[in-house]
Amino acid sequence: MQLVPDPHSDGYICPAFDRETSTCGIYEQRPLDCQLYPLALMWDEPQDQVLLGWDTKCPFMREEIPGEIQRHAEQVMDLLNQADIHDQVVAHPRLIGRFQEDVVVLAPLPRLTEAVAGRWGTTRLHRFTLEDLPLMAAALDRPECCEGQSLAAYAPVFHYMWNRMLAYWWMELRGAFCLFAQSSDGWFMALPPIGAGPIEAPLSDAMQLLQRWNGDSPVSRVENVPSRLIPELERLGYRVTPTEPDYLYRAPDLAALAGDRYRSQRALCNRFEREQSFEVDSYQIGDRQGCRTLLGDWSRQKQTEGLESFGAMLAVDALSAHEVIWSQASALQVTGKVVRTHGRLCAYTFGYWLTSATFCVLLEVADRTLPGLAQYLFRETCRTALAAGAEYINTMDDAGLFGLRASKQAYHPAQLIPNFVASPVRQS
Repeated sequence: MQLVPDPHSDGYICPAFDRETSTCGIYEQRPLDCQLYPLALMWDEPQDQVLLGWDTKCPFMREEIPGEIQRHAEQVMDLLNQADIHDQVVAHPRLIGRFQEDVVVLAPLPRLTEAVAGRWGTTRLHRFTLEDLPLMAAALDRPECCEGQSLAAYAPVFHYMWNRMLAYWWMELRGAFCLFAQSSDGWFMALPPIGAGPIEAPLSDAMQLLQRWNGDSPVSRVENVPSRLIPELERLGYRVTPTEPDYLYRAPDLAALAGDRYRSQRALCNRFEREQSFEVDSYQIGDRQGCRTLLGDWSRQKQTEGLESFGAMLAVDALSAHEVIWSQASALQVTGKVVRTHGRLCAYTFGYWLTSATFCVLLEVADRTLPGLAQYLFRETCRTALAAGAEYINTMDDAGLFGLRASKQAYHPAQLIPNFVASPVRQS
């Protein structure tokens, strides 16, 4: 169950919460973590023992532990020893949170700890949260990861924004940062291991874990493999296949749109400036509702135009990713701009610095009934990036969509950055 945006504030609410009655609509079938509250499962500080704790953030639990809570804890201990509940926790490790100093420890849970380790291994698996972005950024801050031709995926925000659709996790293996994603089909590595040493040992450990978690499923793989790693991966026995490349442009070209090859885009920009009264502003959190409305309108416009079925599916999946960016843009260090016509928000875009020389356009949505708006916004984004020092603009891949591919190619990329997927060769 996913939290949904609160239409009356900047926060979120549980979709099962009934505002009129202030009650839970699924109380008898509520999720396990709701059943436990105000108790919580968490790891201890060394991250080697699962604990049952009392969450003092509950507004009614600020004083010493009441007798009712102690009795509730004893009932929960019995509950966690039931085979089905025990297996449920082991199958969904995100139910076990991180160590929190404001959670009072009530009891260690050695049997659950042993079961979790038996399923997931002894190396601690961490949920990928906002607090982990600096850690991943530090791991990526190496010359081979920060070249001008880096894939857009070599940035924390690229993965974090999908955290509501996929469950992202990380662990450290042989000194390398390893990022995993959990989909409905199984687990895979979102990136190759990121570390200073050779890739062979951490990749071997990671692949053993994937095969342990996935069984014999072919879903075990490594995504976003750059071309520089192909010789080593092939030497190690991996099958490497190409996927959609990233589009890389020279920033001065897109900022100027000069010459015959950009005649169409330049004409559309001029038309928008000539026909519309508009304002361009930096994105603020207060723009979130306007962005929601626009994204809904844009999705309907695309559907009316006959969007490919795969594209329609991607558009639905993207809703949660856009919501993450709207809500946490500042913390994620992404820059956003919005365009308004007659006070109505009609376009928005967000991007991030992939390297000191490359700006990546992450999201761009524009009202399709306003000719030239999308082209104008893209040009202004590129001009702003160029003024801040960008030499290149990365617009990510085309997701295999014909229309998106044609649009990206029309801007004449300077390079298509190769991207690959590596899979272990299955034994017959």
